[in-house]
Amino acid sequence: MRAAGEVREELLGMLEERYGERVRERWYSDPFHVLVACILSQRTREENTEKASRALLSVAPTPERLSSLPLPRIRRLIRGVGLAGQKARNLKRTARLLLERYGGRVPETREALMELPGVGPKTADVVLCYGLGKPAVPVDTHVNRISKRLGLVREGAGLEEVRETLQRLFPVEKWHLLNRGMVLFGREICLPRHPRCGQCPLRGCPSRVRK
Repeated sequence: MRAAGEVREELLGMLEERYGERVRERWYSDPFHVLVACILSQRTREENTEKASRALLSVAPTPERLSSLPLPRIRRLIRGVGLAGQKARNLKRTARLLLERYGGRVPETREALMELPGVGPKTADVVLCYGLGKPAVPVDTHVNRISKRLGLVREGAGLEEVRETLQRLFPVEKWHLLNRGMVLFGREICLPRHPRCGQCPLRGCPSRVRK
């Protein structure tokens, strides 16, 4: 099996060549909007998340507006997502906490974000990375899958172990390329089922060798 350092360098080179320009486009957005979208995205298909996010944020683009909306209206606006009732409550409580604790701003630390209702480690990391432009490695299904297929992380590792391992293996200035690039690569080539190994440019992938 190849050393982790060799796999790391090949992966970074491929991600830079294939996705570098797309990754370097303006990639962070309004942190409150990212936070809302992340809470809505849990256990929900991407297209339903986007539809619900647009509907809700068109009416309540700020914590002030969201906190003033009645719960039934929030539920109606996000009705296409899973667990809509629970998410509506979490969103309203989160908006109120942002106003009470942070003057309507989204907090800028992982610990503070994870104190908000409905915010776990992945959501906190996504907000840090894509909402605040801070270094973080959000571990979604693509990052988790590819890391294990490449042998960068042990097969039985949990999401926090995956995150900690990747942050240790890769320099901080490459974290955004790593996350965004792996997400794109996971959607296009390294699919969950029937990965397109014949199109994969990573010659040393252990999973590819076994096929």
